[in-house]
Amino acid sequence: MLNVGIIFGGKSGEYDVSLMSAYNVIGAIDKSKFKVTLIGITLEGKWYIYNGSEERIKDNSWIEDKENLNGEFSLFNDEVINDIDVFFPVLHGQYCEDGKIQGVFEIMDKAYVGCSVMTSAVCMDKDIAKRIFKSVGIPVVDDYVVFKKDLSEDIKSLVDNIVKKLSLPVFVKPVNMGSSVGINKAHDKDELENALLYASKFDTKILVEKAINAREIETAVIGNENIKVSYPGEVVSCKEFYDYEAKYLSDDDSKVMIPADIPSDLTKRLRNYAKTAFKAVSGRGLSRIDFFLDKDSGEVYLNEINTMPGFTNISMYPKMMEHIGINYSDLITKLIDLALEEYKSKHDLVVKEN
Repeated sequence: MLNVGIIFGGKSGEYDVSLMSAYNVIGAIDKSKFKVTLIGITLEGKWYIYNGSEERIKDNSWIEDKENLNGEFSLFNDEVINDIDVFFPVLHGQYCEDGKIQGVFEIMDKAYVGCSVMTSAVCMDKDIAKRIFKSVGIPVVDDYVVFKKDLSEDIKSLVDNIVKKLSLPVFVKPVNMGSSVGINKAHDKDELENALLYASKFDTKILVEKAINAREIETAVIGNENIKVSYPGEVVSCKEFYDYEAKYLSDDDSKVMIPADIPSDLTKRLRNYAKTAFKAVSGRGLSRIDFFLDKDSGEVYLNEINTMPGFTNISMYPKMMEHIGINYSDLITKLIDLALEEYKSKHDLVVKEN
């Protein structure tokens, strides 16, 4: 029986999302095929092997379950860790989805679910990712990149320059965050200034994008060399845009439509774009690839690639996979199989001396 190390929490602004995702993954994983080892990471970055109830992960009381916590272990010289065959990092955001933890797995020489160090890092940086998408002919929304240090110089002139290039309204995003953390829509210069200052609390690099009157269309991708793309789904937000509150906290449910109500030719184009983008960043395992569909012009823009999308009960990725015939439990099994396949593929490479 394979031993799967499920990691949850993380030193990230998306800590709570990770807990919800991990709770669902732990509940759905096929226990007849896999033994599960739980590893929790606190907001402060402390790692624990956790032997308690998965129910306590959901409400974040796991960290109070002292008798079931083991914080005295080595990632490189511990029997429990050494026995893990493959890691499933159910983690989102900084220090988790940005290539850092994938680097740890590489140093440990362990198989892991999801994209590589390079792919994770590139896709987490919305600025760099957009440059790659453009290089392979995929349209993206016009933007303006701001660094935190720019805000302490002449923020008024900076705001003027942004408005001159993009006009208003605009979206302001921390470059290296997910789950819409730190994002605001600015309708005037005062809101833009405040949004820039707010985004700078989450990252030193900020992306300002021209706001379009858009529908939010998403696709789910699974595979290594052989890639399968779901039919697009659509999120209809209960708020002006699909921010963190609309995703996870609002009492007014945002609507999810799978498949999205779009023409068949557009469906085909989005699926092709998704496959092209995934290949362009050397994607492996899984990703959720998000698009904007301009309601006014009909133009499509690639928004971002999420290399470790949410696995909560309301998350789009597992819902879109289910629509193409892969149920939640089978999805987890497939992702673990892909991780082991990728690990074997890398170890089968022959390095020849010149």
